[in-house]
Amino acid sequence: MMAGRAHGHRNRLRRLVPRVLLLAFALYAVSFAIYLLRQSHSHHPSPPDPTQRTDAGDGSVRAPPSSSSQKPWPRLPSFLPWVGAPAPPPHTCEAYFGNGFTRRVEVLPARGGAGGWFRCHHSETLGSSICEGARVRLDPARIAMSRGGEPLDQVMGRAEEEELPKYEPGALQVEGPAAGRTAPLVDAGFLNAYVPTGGIGTHTMRALLESARVVPPGELHCSQWVEEPTLLVTRFEYANLFHTITDWYSAYVSSRVTNLPNRPNVVFVDGHCKAQLEQTWEALFSSVTYVKNFSGPVCFRHAILSPLGYETAMFKGLSESFSCEGASAQSLREKPDYEKTARISEFGEMIVASFDLLHDEIMSSKKSNGLNVLFVRREDYLAHPRHTGKVESRLSNEREVYDAIEKWAKGLKCKVNVINGLFAHMNMKEQLRAILEASVVIGAHGAGLTHLVSATPDTKVLEIISSMYRRPHFALISQWKALEYHPINLPGSYARITDVISELSNILTGLGC
Repeated sequence: MMAGRAHGHRNRLRRLVPRVLLLAFALYAVSFAIYLLRQSHSHHPSPPDPTQRTDAGDGSVRAPPSSSSQKPWPRLPSFLPWVGAPAPPPHTCEAYFGNGFTRRVEVLPARGGAGGWFRCHHSETLGSSICEGARVRLDPARIAMSRGGEPLDQVMGRAEEEELPKYEPGALQVEGPAAGRTAPLVDAGFLNAYVPTGGIGTHTMRALLESARVVPPGELHCSQWVEEPTLLVTRFEYANLFHTITDWYSAYVSSRVTNLPNRPNVVFVDGHCKAQLEQTWEALFSSVTYVKNFSGPVCFRHAILSPLGYETAMFKGLSESFSCEGASAQSLREKPDYEKTARISEFGEMIVASFDLLHDEIMSSKKSNGLNVLFVRREDYLAHPRHTGKVESRLSNEREVYDAIEKWAKGLKCKVNVINGLFAHMNMKEQLRAILEASVVIGAHGAGLTHLVSATPDTKVLEIISSMYRRPHFALISQWKALEYHPINLPGSYARITDVISELSNILTGLGC
């Protein structure tokens, strides 16, 4: 009898134990869910103060150990410190190209490491600001524009106005210091002082700040959080290499001025379709996405508003006169000179390093197989939804000039390789390799010559300029890179073969050919 009771007791225990375990697991799951819910609305520490990070001296930044999945900064031979050095005087070369963002404006001060904050770094020289904040929300539903990122063939004929953002109030929100009502982040006086339109008809970053609202703690409702530093970028002429390089430069400068420890994510706050140059955005930065790809309001632990490409020194140099000469980083380390710059060389190395091309093998083999003369060609390709696919010729007899140079080079005693630079049909890594291996870059005025930012210091430039396109873009890039530059100014768009070959012959003679 006793044995039977014991056996029954054991059976009841066996049935009871799984139920107890199941109940305990359910209680744990509910508790964990409540914890996560509270965490999503609780205060998180602000990103580390940028001044606490230290430069490693080569472009990489030392920061406290973290589990960041973002790409590290590459080591750049021409890197010079962006923070911690004496501020350059306004309107000097270094103030244009380097860290002239020396006035720090605390819009929403940090509160002991908790909650949101917002500040702007203003450049008197450029008349623009790099703004950044913690606990920032962006709501795609309050931004009127096309989705963005579509294949080009699906959106042919779409108007540019559909691709540029129009913001409703509250499109951008920043968590404020105390309970209260929602209020504008900045007023018109602030915008006029620190984010002026500067002649830009549609200043989208100013409009985004104008939409910004400060919300009380606990009111920053988000569908997801982005934990790592993120650049908010609006592009305009996104399919043109020159204008895109100004966007890349602005994003690079914004990352350095705010002293980010790694390469940031990029969110396009525009509705442009996918373009070939997006490949380089993805190589330069840690990730790229379009704001309309988020399913709901997205919150950032640290967001940086990158100024428009039109506000960079590379663009302003076309209309503003300032003294600026290229120099090696080594010479500027030994003897600082605010009227000289190595920043374009540093930036060019950043592009090259992002495609794993910044290594000695390319440099050492540059002349081992003869001298490369790279002829950058203009050819038809479909660029954007409003484009016909036809590229306007800036050199009416381009093919004739190319063929003549190729034939002439074969008769030289030294070995000269004439490279057909059909960039529209080459990927970015192939284009960059062609630039790096070139001893001479020749071409008609056109965006493809913007690749000179990545050329090596001993590269010679021969630009053929028609009377309709006498613009200083590539003369200036050559000057800011300290490249030897030779122009041929045409009376129209037709080049005399003898004139081009004569100038090229003089350049090659200087190279020992």
